[in-house]
Amino acid sequence: MDESVAVKERPFSGFNTSDDRTGVNSLRDALVQAGLLIPTGVQGLFGRDERFERVVEAIDSLVTRLGADQNAEVLRFPPAMSRIEFERSEYLKGFPQLAGTVHSFCGGEHEQQRVLQCLDRGDDWTEYQKPTYVVMTPAACYPVYPVIAQRGSLPEQGNTVDVFSYCFRHEPSLDPTRMQLFRMREYVRFGTPAQIMAFRSEWIERGTRLAKLLELPNSIDLANDPFFGRGGKIAAHSQREQSLKFELLIPIESADKLTACLSFNYHVDHFGLLWGIKTHDLGVAHTGCVGFGLERLTLALFKHHGFDIARWPQTVRDVLWKRP
Repeated sequence: MDESVAVKERPFSGFNTSDDRTGVNSLRDALVQAGLLIPTGVQGLFGRDERFERVVEAIDSLVTRLGADQNAEVLRFPPAMSRIEFERSEYLKGFPQLAGTVHSFCGGEHEQQRVLQCLDRGDDWTEYQKPTYVVMTPAACYPVYPVIAQRGSLPEQGNTVDVFSYCFRHEPSLDPTRMQLFRMREYVRFGTPAQIMAFRSEWIERGTRLAKLLELPNSIDLANDPFFGRGGKIAAHSQREQSLKFELLIPIESADKLTACLSFNYHVDHFGLLWGIKTHDLGVAHTGCVGFGLERLTLALFKHHGFDIARWPQTVRDVLWKRP
């Protein structure tokens, strides 16, 4: 899987992208100065301006066009999910460092007064916050699995779901490509091992074609998820050894450091076993997905084609804002 597309990089002006020591800060500062990203005072949490959102929406539309023949069921969920289903997913076993829970005030008037006193003194006021039954969605596909499981066995051809959501991962960073809240578009495939492998191979080709259409330098490489702790190293090694995850990488921070903008995942029977998802012949269903990081793809476009959309290559603009 060493496919790559060689496209001449068009670095934006205004700072030196060759200095790796300042690349992240320079990129972030340039985006903020241009008004594309709006800082909130929290690392990895940004507002976006109209130009940024216009590109995000265009990429999302392009993904829809690329997947038009998938006969995918469209499902949309809020950026939060059931804590019970989240626990069932075993996400906390692999990625406790990334999880985000939703807490709320659960006291009475007496506790409220204590909170107000803490606020007046500038002290920690969170003692009276307790976890709710809502957690932040870590990946767009996670709310889909219990929904599909509740329907019973899959049809013979399996099932494909088109899902989109804001996602949260707690990894504060100065790097604008590592946002804590970001949008993910996914196609999630349910079926037999052969169906999932064919789906993944197809989307690796389509993902490469998408990057080529956008005239972005890219490469496909074997990858692993950021599993936590000592046991996580074993899980990551196993994931790579089985070639379960590939990523489409684009240089955004610098020419030397690549950022994963698309991921192509084969979960084997992990989610099928957890939720009891069955194939048409009552075997354990396998699952896979392709995920598009919409903010990262948008950042890649601004990085390589500049901050002025009107000066982007006409071919790229025609792809994003398809003309009749």
